[in-house]
Amino acid sequence: MEQVTLKIDGEEVKVDRGATVLEAAEKIGIKIPTLCYHPALEPEAGCRICVVQLGDSSKLTAACATQVEDNMEIKTKSKLAKDTRKTNLELILANHPLKCTSCWRNLNCELQELAHQMGVEESIYAGRKRELPVDDSSAGITREPEKCIHCGRCINVCSEIQSVDALGFLKRGFETEVGTPPGINLADSVCVQCGQCAAYCPVGAIYESTSINDVWEAIYDPQKHVIVQTAPAVQVSLGEELGASPGISVTGKMISSLRKLGFDRVFSTEFTADVVIMEEGHELLDRINKKGPLPLITSCSPGWIKFIEHFYPDLLDYVSTSKSPQQAFGALAKSYYPGKKGIDPESVFVVSVMPCTAKKFEAKRPEMENKGLRDVDAVLTTRELSRMIKEAGIDFWGLEEGVYDNPLGIQTGAATIFGATGGVCEAALRTVYELVNEEELPSMEFEPVRGLNGIKEANTKLGDMEVKVAVINGLKNARTVLDELRNGRCEYDFIEIMACPGGCIGGGGQPIPSNKDVLESRIKAIYQVDEKQTIRKSHENPAVKELYRDFLEKPLGHKSHELLHTKYFERNKL
Repeated sequence: MEQVTLKIDGEEVKVDRGATVLEAAEKIGIKIPTLCYHPALEPEAGCRICVVQLGDSSKLTAACATQVEDNMEIKTKSKLAKDTRKTNLELILANHPLKCTSCWRNLNCELQELAHQMGVEESIYAGRKRELPVDDSSAGITREPEKCIHCGRCINVCSEIQSVDALGFLKRGFETEVGTPPGINLADSVCVQCGQCAAYCPVGAIYESTSINDVWEAIYDPQKHVIVQTAPAVQVSLGEELGASPGISVTGKMISSLRKLGFDRVFSTEFTADVVIMEEGHELLDRINKKGPLPLITSCSPGWIKFIEHFYPDLLDYVSTSKSPQQAFGALAKSYYPGKKGIDPESVFVVSVMPCTAKKFEAKRPEMENKGLRDVDAVLTTRELSRMIKEAGIDFWGLEEGVYDNPLGIQTGAATIFGATGGVCEAALRTVYELVNEEELPSMEFEPVRGLNGIKEANTKLGDMEVKVAVINGLKNARTVLDELRNGRCEYDFIEIMACPGGCIGGGGQPIPSNKDVLESRIKAIYQVDEKQTIRKSHENPAVKELYRDFLEKPLGHKSHELLHTKYFERNKL
């Protein structure tokens, strides 16, 4: 790559042609403040917080969107640049509701942090505050438009990374808003409730629809037997909300904190991740043997499921009928578990702790029930759990290492890696390979399906058949493969699709920020947990074996279909 040489604050730097001034400054340790900029998105250059001065001229330019040139001279600390940034920030604050102490982003807000860094104690401008209605129509996401600073990040992540285009700029001038099309609320739009807009929003204008009060009420109700399941990605991210660096596994302390909160039993979604592998693995083999519709596409990600229902309903026959591990857990928690413990199924209240806002939507889908009982009663995100721990005054880091309760707390390494993109595929291959080939895997790690690449491919041998698999994260990448499938050019036999970048570890309910370095740290931690597990294959989970022996009888059996399988439906494209 051709390089160019420029000077930033008098220091010479060489960077690749095409780099931005912002990137060049970072290379030599100069941090230019930004607000609308996000490294995963195309620069918007709308907030003008990152302006720098061009040489001795009075010209200013946005560092995030200005490409470097040979012999360019940049001043990042000049009085003109600093004063202009401060003025721009004050103008933003003038129209922003200063409700910091009651905002869920308090102490983790980019606007608040910038005001602190730049010494803006109050705005000298008297702006007009907007009074806009909150959109809380959606099960997973709530929008508070009066806090919006019009940075465009939510619009861009929804378009560039997820290709959903649920949000856009409405009206003009001071009346400008970010929202869904006029007359359509979030619940009735094509929003897949993945929560990436909330993860990318620099302020508190978009967040998860909270279930904290519902969970407290259930815990306080003596008539309810309240149990909780935790998703694999939560154990390697919860610590970030409580002061730890990314990539630290806090499984034991998380379990103990949930007991301190008052849950009657603490279980793991990883148990039913193993169950789903048994169902989905046999579903794949059944389709191969019976020449059923292939590729089989996984159904664990509810954001992805809503996406295909809106945009590719003609391809729904390719999607696995297996419920997600969250919903499978709920179904078993209100059938198998009460039977073993001799308790009334109607007294069981199931709480999920998930990295995902779309899980809230999934739990409320009408079909996610059995005999009049909802599979899952309430869903908390990783962020919501951290708030409950803080609210309860629990000394998280002083807790003993707890262990999950039985029988729904026994899990394998295969279930753990569900938390990272490629994990579902790898877990399925670990089981299906041994079921078909009747021999142990030569290696437990399927390296080709790991990592953050948007589309990954791998081949494996099942008997005499060469099976080709694909792993996809991010819905824009899913479009690429689904278009091929729709046009008859898809050669895959098995496809894993996760709505969020990185899979569940990058879910919309995870700690903010979830940038590339953070995602990689969480993924590394997920695989470390897998490697430490005594059992690393779903079909070897003793509790799963007992479940099938005493209750379900066999994968894809009558009871399995009744409890663990479902159907999905075409939705509007508004």
